[in-house]
Order: sequence, then C-alpha cells, then structure tokens
Amino acid sequence: MKKPPMIILPTKLEGCFQIIPNILRDERGHFVKTFHEELFHEHGLETVFREEYYSASQRGVLRGLHFQTPPQEHTKLVYCVQGTVLDAALDLRAGSPTYGQHLTMELSGENGHMLYLAPGVAHGFYTLSEQALMMYKVSTVYAPAHDSGILWNSAGIAWPSDNPVLSQRDQGFAALADFASPFVYRGSAA
Repeated sequence: MKKPPMIILPTKLEGCFQIIPNILRDERGHFVKTFHEELFHEHGLETVFREEYYSASQRGVLRGLHFQTPPQEHTKLVYCVQGTVLDAALDLRAGSPTYGQHLTMELSGENGHMLYLAPGVAHGFYTLSEQALMMYKVSTVYAPAHDSGILWNSAGIAWPSDNPVLSQRDQGFAALADFASPFVYRGSAA
C-alpha cells in the first residue's frame, strides 16, 4: 500500500490541523511535499493561497501573535524549512469553545511538520535554533489596514524565554484580555 503524501491531523483548535508530510530521505538529504491540492480538498481545507512569504530569524526571536482582521482574514499554512521553532496558534473566534486557548508545537526542517490555521486564529513562533527559516502561505493578500496582533505574553503561552527579541510593533499589540474580537466562530467550518 502506497504511503499518503501527508497525514492531516485535527488539533484541539477546531479548523486548525497539524500536517505531517511523508519525507523522502536518502544519502543526498530529503525531499518534502508541502501542499497537495487533492488531499487538502478532501479534508475541507483551503486550496487557494494568494501570497507566500518567508522569514529568517535568529535564536531568541519571537514573532507574533499575528493575524489579519475581517474582511481580509486569512487561512494560513506555516512550516519551517531550516532550523527549529516553537510555533503557537491562539483562537480569537468569538463564540468558539476554545476562544482564548492556544496550542504549541515544534516545527523544524528536520521533522517537516506544518500547521494549518483557520481564519481568526493568531500565529506566532519562537526561534529555538541558531537561525530558522519559516514559510507562510496565506489565502488573502496582505492588507496593512487589517494587519494586527495580540501581545505575545498575554495569552498564557509558555514561551522558552521571558525576554525574547521582539519587534517594536509586536511589543505594542493589545493584550488578549483587552481584545474585542472581530472574528465569529462558524461551527465546524474551517
């Protein structure tokens, strides 16, 4: 029986999935498929991504917790192609049974794991390795007027450091307790 190109596992945050690719390894290194339209479609996941980015971060850098507000909210697929990060997702969907809850997982170039985030879920990560290269696919085009975030240390996430390297922008976000969510929970839809 042929191995599937990836395994898609639900997480405790509805509409968010851990994706574990079938990594092909040999003496040259490894090869990883990061997207499979048919399989995503079968699982009810977004298959149209409008933009793709990458970021390079040094050890101790924390980026997040980021999102775009309606009507420019987006689905996001993130993965680490070099190095290792502690990745975090925070549910901001009003009415969600997991509103204000988060999940964390290690993403690395070695394990190849990916995190699929539903609209209304904030994303951030902390760099554990000397350097990490993170990739992001998003379903909407970047809209500066809708770009926002939650203060990194206000959601109960156990980050590896209490003193990460942060951008000025990320230091200025509102705390989760002060956030009035524009996102609406839509049941089991991703």
